[in-house]
Amino acid sequence: MLGKDAKTKAIASVPLFARCSKRELAQIASIADEIDLPAGKTLMKEGETGREFFVLLDGKVVVTRGGRRRDILEAGDFLGEIALVSRSPRTATVTAETPLRVLVIRDQEFRSLLERMPSIQAKVLEALADRLAADAL
Repeated sequence: MLGKDAKTKAIASVPLFARCSKRELAQIASIADEIDLPAGKTLMKEGETGREFFVLLDGKVVVTRGGRRRDILEAGDFLGEIALVSRSPRTATVTAETPLRVLVIRDQEFRSLLERMPSIQAKVLEALADRLAADAL
């Protein structure tokens, strides 16, 4: 199990949270659950509404879109961050290729945290705006 500092460090590596202070990162980390998942487990399905965000601590996942393999993500990568701020459909299916250890943040807990700490909300929205602007170029 990760300690509090290691969990916060893993959360700090996510660009969505890049503008957050150490205190804010610790608050986000406090709502992240560390879980183990077996190989073959589907983390998300293309087209379904997303309700959680994952940071990969150990293991590999395969990302497919339209049934075609698009990417492999490994420890240190993250996925599903848009689910924390939008109820839009998943853009890909993600399946565990190996056993996984992940941090998971569920949208309801994250939204509650944003209500309690509006400073995080502003910083997350700024990071999303930067990402959208970069994608538009």
